[in-house]
Amino acid sequence: MKKLAESRLPTEFGSFRMIAYDSGIGEFPHLVMQSEVRPDDGPVNVRVHSECMTGDVFGSLRCDCGEQLHSAMRTFGKQGGYLIYLRQEGRGIGLVNKLKAYNLQDEGMDTVSANVALGFHADERDYAPAIEILKHLSIDEIRLFTNNPEKIEAFEGTGITVIERIPIEVAPQDESEGYLRTKKEQMGHVFRNFKF
Repeated sequence: MKKLAESRLPTEFGSFRMIAYDSGIGEFPHLVMQSEVRPDDGPVNVRVHSECMTGDVFGSLRCDCGEQLHSAMRTFGKQGGYLIYLRQEGRGIGLVNKLKAYNLQDEGMDTVSANVALGFHADERDYAPAIEILKHLSIDEIRLFTNNPEKIEAFEGTGITVIERIPIEVAPQDESEGYLRTKKEQMGHVFRNFKF
C-alpha cells in the first residue's frame, strides 16, 4: 500500500492527520483520518467507512452513512482512533449506478434488489485495502466501530485482531427506515437499540 501524502487537518470534531494512500483510481486515494489524540497502549479505535458522497457530503436522509462518519470522527477526536475512508461509493457500484439504484428504490425495490437488478451483487465492497493500510500503520489489535459482521469477518486470518466490536447506530428517520431494515434483515447488520 503506497502512501502518497500526509497533512494536519483540524476539524470540528478534533485535530487529525489526513493520510492519502494509492487506491489505483487516479485522484481518488483511500484516506486515513488519524486522530492526534494518543491513548494508552492497547487496541486502537478503527472505523472502516466506505465513501458515500450523498450521505457524507450532501447529508442524504436515505442512509445513515454521514451520521456514522461524523459519530466516529467525534469519538476519535476525543478518544483517539483511525477512520479509514475507502473509495468504494454505493457499496462498490459507483455514484452513477447508485443514483440509478435510488430510482429503482423509489419504484419500490429495496437496496439489495436494486443493486442486483442493475447487475451487481448486493454488496461489491472489498475491505482488503483497509487491512493493508492498518498493516502499513503497524496496527494489529483494533476496536472496530461497525454494525456489519462482514467487516469483522474480513479481518479473520489477516494478522489483525478485532478485540471488540463497538456499535455505531444512528436513529432511523422516515427516509432511512427501510434502508436500515434491509441492512438488518438481508445483510445481517446488528442493531440493538432500534426495532424496525
